Amino acid sequence: MKKKLLIIGASGHGKVVADIALKMNKWQSIAFLDDDKSIKSSMGLKVIGTSDDVFAHIDEYEIFVGIGNNPTRQRIHEVLETFGASIPVLIHPNAVIGEQVEVGFGTVVMAGVVINCCTSIGKGCIINTGSTVDHDNKIKDFVHISPGVHLAGTVKVGKGTWLGIGSVISNNLNITRGCKVGAGSVVVKDITEPGVYVGVPVRRV
Repeated sequence: MKKKLLIIGASGHGKVVADIALKMNKWQSIAFLDDDKSIKSSMGLKVIGTSDDVFAHIDEYEIFVGIGNNPTRQRIHEVLETFGASIPVLIHPNAVIGEQVEVGFGTVVMAGVVINCCTSIGKGCIINTGSTVDHDNKIKDFVHISPGVHLAGTVKVGKGTWLGIGSVISNNLNITRGCKVGAGSVVVKDITEPGVYVGVPVRRV
């Protein structure tokens, strides 16, 4: 493990990522890269360049993509993988992680999250504040589970899907890749086609 951490993205999501990294107390120093050159520091941590500068730091730092947008996060993450970057997992000390839970690299698990046993979380995911992921879930790569989302047992969520704040997914359901589920929505049947889904129960819009 490298002793330094570099976070790409110094705004809202990146700041929460940095806060978790600080609380984990694993790195001797933490810094940001951000494409807004007017940002010189964030969370009291220096911004040492733009995202284009990442390759100059790849040997010295572990690198984490602190960007909330799923396609952008995936694109940068995959470039880092190609170049052999060391990409950590960030888990807030107040998260509750069950037995036999797998969490992929580049994923962040935020404060108040509960992930119950025998669940797998892919790489580059966001498991956001206060969300719950129950037993035997399979969350694919680059999914964003927003704050306060609740997934019942044996749910599968496809790659790149975004579950909006406060949404609820009933048990034994599959949600295909590339979906957006609106805030406060309730999913009670499988979602088999990519698209935007809202409502109680959800309908495609």
